[in-house]
Amino acid sequence: MESFRIFIVEDDALYGEMLKHHLSLNPDNEVHLYKTGSDCLKHLYKNPNLISLDYSLPDMSGLDVMRAIKKENSDVPVVIVSGQEDISTAVALLREGAYDYFVKDDDTKDRLWNVIKKIRENLQLRSEISYLKEEIGRKYEFRNVIKGNSPAIKQIFGLIEKSIKSNISVSITGETGTGKELVAKAIHYNSPRAKKPFVAINVSAVPRDLIESEMFGHEKGAFTGAVTRKIGKFEQAQGGTIFLDEIGEMDLNMQTKLLRVLQERELTRVGGNDLIKIDARVIVATNRILADEVQKGNFREDLYYRLLGLPIELPPLRYRGNDIIILAKYFTDEFCADNKMPKLSITESAQQKLMKYPFPGNVRELRAVMELAAVLTDIDHIDESHISFNSTDSAGSFLMEENTLEGYTRKIIRYYLQKHNNNVLLVAKKLDIGKSTIYRMIKEKQI
Repeated sequence: MESFRIFIVEDDALYGEMLKHHLSLNPDNEVHLYKTGSDCLKHLYKNPNLISLDYSLPDMSGLDVMRAIKKENSDVPVVIVSGQEDISTAVALLREGAYDYFVKDDDTKDRLWNVIKKIRENLQLRSEISYLKEEIGRKYEFRNVIKGNSPAIKQIFGLIEKSIKSNISVSITGETGTGKELVAKAIHYNSPRAKKPFVAINVSAVPRDLIESEMFGHEKGAFTGAVTRKIGKFEQAQGGTIFLDEIGEMDLNMQTKLLRVLQERELTRVGGNDLIKIDARVIVATNRILADEVQKGNFREDLYYRLLGLPIELPPLRYRGNDIIILAKYFTDEFCADNKMPKLSITESAQQKLMKYPFPGNVRELRAVMELAAVLTDIDHIDESHISFNSTDSAGSFLMEENTLEGYTRKIIRYYLQKHNNNVLLVAKKLDIGKSTIYRMIKEKQI
């Protein structure tokens, strides 16, 4: 931190020099001594971080000086140092905006030291908060954080741009792992609400008997275990955005309560009576097709239209073409940087292997694949041998891969041969095909 600038306004020359000497023991402190109030006011352009002000000055009262200081700079902390202990005066000065009130004694210098320490800590904290807000803004500039240049992802960029221009509700749909929360954060942190909270809740992760309390809060004693008042997610998101993930998992009873809150823009905590006004933008996400859930009777139609707003459907990774390689390189570079590893290139053969795989786990799976590959390689690049797929949905991923019937046949035979230690007779029996078919494919190097 830069130097901490302190003004000491004290007409007692000896006492003033003593304070200046003591506070200057910290080389980061820049201490200025003034004997009159007017002299102090002339130098306010130096922007002090703290002013120690004697209450009894020869030219002005301490109260008049403080009022003039606050008029010029309302944020600067002013500590009043007085030769007399007068409670009514102290209270009046504190009401006028004094940071603290000290009586002159041997401990004054140490009290000032503690005040300086506290103010420096607060300044550091403010600086860090300001830096983090700037970082968040940069981090979620959506064209930087959502990687890709495929037509499908460019369409998403266009929808995000439209969403940040108003407070319209946004409903994000897509398969698991396509980045729904990332898009929600990109919308929030690029909107006018960016400096207010982004509060996320995964509806499917909260037990049904607790979801109302989690979302709307509860009062002390509302139910067994409610030992204190709890502020719900909607109140936490006041002025900002609330992100309801997996909204399709919400039961019908809770859907009714959510609809009322969205319509009235107010809520009542569980066990309470007070109506609390709510100002939070709503973004929801689901991997279900909510229109189908409405038809099945699992989701309220009126809530569906209330939440639909601007719909954004995220494409599966397998439909994003060369974005797979762009993301693979990005995840690899990010992992290497985070783990202080040298940069790794991705060979052409590894890229081809990635492009042929359907990624049932989408972007989330690709990240895991590339992080594992970066760990497995002992050289300066990632080759196809380092690319390992461990999908939990092997049947689904098999069917999602575009192939010919002959191509699927080869894959099936190859799989069974590996599973049964190349026992052609056994495989032919299990698949109900002639063993000559398998031998022909082996001979022609088709498998």
